[in-house]
Amino acid sequence: MARETRSAGIMGDLQRLSVTMDANKEDLPQMEPFRLKLTGIVTQAFEAAKQQAAHKVGKQESSKQLRKLLTEGNRIADVVRTAVKDHFGPRDEKVAEFGVQPFRGRKAKPATDQPAPTPPPAATPPPVPHPPAPAGSAATVKSDQ
Repeated sequence: MARETRSAGIMGDLQRLSVTMDANKEDLPQMEPFRLKLTGIVTQAFEAAKQQAAHKVGKQESSKQLRKLLTEGNRIADVVRTAVKDHFGPRDEKVAEFGVQPFRGRKAKPATDQPAPTPPPAATPPPVPHPPAPAGSAATVKSDQ
């Protein structure tokens, strides 16, 4: 029989062995210390599994609460930033301290005094050579000799 490698499988295997040892404790009196130790380990393992499950549920609840708080915090932060921008004005550099990009105007386009260059005249494409006629076509001449 192959050994189990997953935690749940190992716990099931240990529990079955512990129950079997309990059922046969009269036949194996020399194994009594090991039976007691195994029973204690199985009990502790199941308690640890219960705690792990409780922590998992608690972690899910905490994650849910954290997501809710972060969403609410982002909403409030948007309100605060909008109010700060309204208070100081959108161009004031002070709003940068609150994570708001101050309006600094648009970048001026470079002034060009020269007219745009005209493209060179289009060159005529070279002539396309015609492919030779395939053998056995109507272009071949039949000779009578």
